Amino acid sequence: MKNFSIEIKWSIIFVIVYLLWMVFEKLVGWHGEHIDKHGLYTNIFGLIALGIYTLAIRDKRNNYFNGIITWRQGFVTGIVLTIIITAISPLSQYIVTTNISPEYFDNMIELSVNNNAMEQEQAEAYFNLKSYIIQAVFSALVMGVGTAALAALIIRTNPELRIKK
Repeated sequence: MKNFSIEIKWSIIFVIVYLLWMVFEKLVGWHGEHIDKHGLYTNIFGLIALGIYTLAIRDKRNNYFNGIITWRQGFVTGIVLTIIITAISPLSQYIVTTNISPEYFDNMIELSVNNNAMEQEQAEAYFNLKSYIIQAVFSALVMGVGTAALAALIIRTNPELRIKK
């Protein structure tokens, strides 16, 4: 367990930041009056996620790998982070849709039907807790792997460039 304490720490930080981001989205109206802008602006969180993954891999590099990390080691660190975040994602999705923004599904259903994007039944089948938990798990896995690869590329070190002591 000690080998993964850094990943556990950063996974918890990630989930807390995600929940705070959801509070922010609700406060600026992306779950209510400006829900039509939600699809575009929610993607900003991807940059925040990349930042958190980068910090996590840097923490692992500095405090576990003694300042040197290969892309592969960084990627594995990111994958472990992704697995933990994915395991927590049903709970975080539940918190968002029941506590932070319980009106979100109704608002998305109304928007989708009013814009003729979906029929009422389709929208209700798509915008609900069960559907979003499934989406959260799969998107955490897919986006996490991509984010891990990119963050590992950013943080990797080249041991030949280090000053020998």
